[in-house]
Amino acid sequence: MKHYATHSAIFAAIVLAFAGIALAQTAGPGTVQSLRGAPIEQPVAIDDIYLLDAQRFSRNYRQQPPLISHSTDQYQIDLNANQCLGCHDWRNAAERKAPTLSMTHYQDRDGNQLDRVAGTRWFCNQCHVAQMNAPALVANLFSAPNGN
Repeated sequence: MKHYATHSAIFAAIVLAFAGIALAQTAGPGTVQSLRGAPIEQPVAIDDIYLLDAQRFSRNYRQQPPLISHSTDQYQIDLNANQCLGCHDWRNAAERKAPTLSMTHYQDRDGNQLDRVAGTRWFCNQCHVAQMNAPALVANLFSAPNGN
């Protein structure tokens, strides 16, 4: 009996989920909501917030990963490919007039020098983010220790 009740509950949850998806897809313009349920009246134009090399932000502390000065929304970065390396790998950087990766990106965990980017540094967006001229969503009170 319990087994049947469990399957019925799972089936009901799946039906409700699909009903929610169907309702979301049929919603007309002006019905977009934030994750907290507030209506979104006017979307932000993404092209307006990227600085695109116009001004590079300075780093706030020593060892801060540099910000990316262009959009990476359409870049493929997965186990098979990393489009960032098309410009920033040491083989291509001079030709593309792009900043070269730090030599630390070519060292494995034991400090051995490699000819390719180390697997631990493969996913650029785990440390680097695109610089944007967008309002802060949350107040930032970060202060680097010792002013570095």
